[in-house]
Amino acid sequence: MAISSFLVPLGTPAPDFTLPATDGTPVSPGDFADAPALLVVFLSNHCPYVRRVENALGALTAEYAAKGLATIGIGSNDVQNYPDDSPSNLAQQAERAGFAFPYLYDESQDVARAYRAACTPDFFLYGADRKLAYRGEFDGARPSNDVPADGASLRAALDLVLADRPVPEPHNPSLGCGIKWRPDPLED
Repeated sequence: MAISSFLVPLGTPAPDFTLPATDGTPVSPGDFADAPALLVVFLSNHCPYVRRVENALGALTAEYAAKGLATIGIGSNDVQNYPDDSPSNLAQQAERAGFAFPYLYDESQDVARAYRAACTPDFFLYGADRKLAYRGEFDGARPSNDVPADGASLRAALDLVLADRPVPEPHNPSLGCGIKWRPDPLED
């Protein structure tokens, strides 16, 4: 079942964290403090919504890295029940999709909660001040349609943020697979 992203209020500061990349290297948003824009995107290896756009995402983030964009990918799914989203499988996805950005593993799911991530993919774009400037869809491509996966919505937002201009609302929410939350041990 498809889930829409929450429309977190614009201007919300980027939550800080440190998570291991798929190679074990710790990564934090502060590692990219000099970047004029930071994209934090919650992803999944098995989700058809992510699979539909992953190659275009790899290409778009590489293109915009040359313009100063820093990107961090995060996998937060419960790997006990969804082993395709384990760090080793995320590393394979990064290679397959051409992700040149660090892809992190959020085992505790605390970072997904801090960002109020709801689905994969879920995009959070911050300006130089690290306040939320855009949250929404990559583009209109979905597994059930023929819309080109070109990142049109995110690209328009990136151009504005990198020009230090606001991204006018409305922002279309992202749509994808719900994050696979671990069972709450208190509910057992």
